[in-house]
Amino acid sequence: MTPNTSRSFIYAEQRHDYRSLLTVVGLAILLLTSAGLSLSLGSFPTSFVDVLKALTAPQSSDIVFIVWELRLPRIVLAILVGGALAMAGAILQGIVRNPLASPDVIGITSGAALAAVLFLALFSSTIGIHWLPLFAMLGALVSALLVFALAWKSGLHPSRMVLVGIGLAAAMGAGTTLLIVISSDAAAMSAYVWLTGSLYAAQWRDVNGLLPWLVVTTPVCLAFARHADAMALGDQVAEGLGVAVMRSRVILLACAVVLAGAAVAYAGAISFVGLMAPHIAAKCVGRHMARLIPASALVGALIVLYADLLGRVAFLPKDLPAGIFVAGIGAPFFVYLLHRTRYQRA
Repeated sequence: MTPNTSRSFIYAEQRHDYRSLLTVVGLAILLLTSAGLSLSLGSFPTSFVDVLKALTAPQSSDIVFIVWELRLPRIVLAILVGGALAMAGAILQGIVRNPLASPDVIGITSGAALAAVLFLALFSSTIGIHWLPLFAMLGALVSALLVFALAWKSGLHPSRMVLVGIGLAAAMGAGTTLLIVISSDAAAMSAYVWLTGSLYAAQWRDVNGLLPWLVVTTPVCLAFARHADAMALGDQVAEGLGVAVMRSRVILLACAVVLAGAAVAYAGAISFVGLMAPHIAAKCVGRHMARLIPASALVGALIVLYADLLGRVAFLPKDLPAGIFVAGIGAPFFVYLLHRTRYQRA
C-alpha cells in the first residue's frame, strides 16, 4: 500500500466515523423528540407546554400523576427494552455470522416465555405477580445454557448453535402452548397478553429492575466490539489477529442472553426487534460493532417506543400490546431477509 493510498484510506475511515457519529446523534435527538411526543399523547390529551411544566415544576402541575407515574415510566421502559433487544440482536448476528440470528432464533425468548407462562399458571396466585420477571430471566438463562451445552463439540460453533436454538425454541413453544391450554382462563389470558409483549401498567420499579442490566452489559459489549468484528471474518482469521475466539464468543453471548432475557422479563415476548434494528442501523452506520451497537440500540428503542405509542392512542379507548405492531412489521421484514439471503446465495 503506497503512502497516498494509506492516507486516502485513513481519511475515508475518519469521514465515515464522522458520518456515523452524526447519524447516532441524529437518532438520539429523534428518540428524545419522539419521547416528548409520546408524553403528550394518550387517552387524556395534554399539550407539550403542560407536559414540560409537569416535568420541570411538578408541584404546580395538575397532570403530574399522568406524566410522572403513568406515561414516563412506560416510555422509559419502552426505550430500555427496545435498546436491550436490539443490542442483543446485533451481537448475535455479528458473532453467529448469520443475518437472521436474533434472541428469538436461538431460543432465549422461548425460554423466558415458557418460564413466565409456567409461573402464571402455577405460582402467580400464591407468591405474587412481581416475581414474574425473575422467573422469565431464569428461563432465558436456562434456555441459553441448554443451547450452549447441546451445541458444544470441541468448541461452540455458530451454525450448530443456530440449529440447536431453532429446535429448542420449537420445543419450548410447544410446552408454552400446552401450559396455556391446561391453565385456568385467568392465567391463560394473562399469558396471552404477556406473550404478545406489552408495556401496559409499567412502573418505575420495572425501570429500576431493567436498567442495571443494561448499565453492566453495555460497556462490556462495546469493549469487545473489535473482537466481534474480527470474529465476523471467521474464527481462523480472528485467531490470527490475536483474538481469544472462544472466550470472546462466550462473553458476548452471555451479554446477549442477559440483555434479551432482562428485556423480555419486563416487557413480555416482543419479537423481531433484535432482528430488524441491527439491519436498519447497519444501513446507517455500517457493520463495525463499535458503531452498530449504539445505533442499533437507538433504532430498537424507536421501534418499541412508536409501537407502544400506536397501541396507546390508535385504538382508544383500547390499549393494545406493542408486540402486535412490532410483529406486524417484523414478519414481512423477516420474509424479506429470507428472500434476500436466498438471492445472495444463489
